[in-house]
Amino acid sequence: MQALTLPARRGWLWLAEGFTIFRKNPPMLALLVVGYWMLVALINLVPVIGAIIATICIPAFSVSLMNACRALDQGRPVGPQLLFSGFRENLRTLLVLGGLYLGATICILGISSLADDGILMRMMLAGTPPGEEAMASAEFLAATQLALLLLAPLVMAYWYAPVLAAWHGLPASKALFFSFVASLRNWRAFLAYSAAMIAYGAVVPGAVLGLVASLLPDGASFFAALLAMPLLMILAPTLFASFYVSYREVFIAIDENA
Repeated sequence: MQALTLPARRGWLWLAEGFTIFRKNPPMLALLVVGYWMLVALINLVPVIGAIIATICIPAFSVSLMNACRALDQGRPVGPQLLFSGFRENLRTLLVLGGLYLGATICILGISSLADDGILMRMMLAGTPPGEEAMASAEFLAATQLALLLLAPLVMAYWYAPVLAAWHGLPASKALFFSFVASLRNWRAFLAYSAAMIAYGAVVPGAVLGLVASLLPDGASFFAALLAMPLLMILAPTLFASFYVSYREVFIAIDENA
């Protein structure tokens, strides 16, 4: 399998095209995203093994959401049953991917613990919040930076891996390899995509909420909370749809005149 190399401007448009897909059926795509969140949260409630099971199942759930986005993109009907559709496509490989991701993340956090004596690792794995003094320490900052540096190639390897395994029947090793190579070849597009996510996911909502706070100082908290949920129900499904758009353009085709 060969991935296309896209110009940076395509990455900037992935989020906008994800919104176009979202607009085809906003209630259903939002429902599927919320359903995914709720199922993962419920699995996490299982003592001891809940977090492990949830992490291992994430690749299958992500394929389910990609199935929904692909169906919307192709004009096919979308229903709640698609939330579990990812568990019917090369499930064994998807579970292997989830297990590998979990193991790699633990290893990365273990390496980062060398810098801060395990503060970041305990916070991420056990949910133990560090004190303000610990979070402000140079050791914790160094551990966070080290973890982010090591997580970057892991995210690149997993970005397309679930859909490559489910839709193309690739084994875990090949899915991870092709995903990493595709992400590396398109680093410019991903850089622009990251800038778009920051702009539309943080800067714009922050500006809107800031404007509300300046106009209604007495009820700022209430109106901020009132606006936060609708914004989230737009941004989150759009983000998932943009994941599909990036796959569609890198591994299928791109109209260079667009």
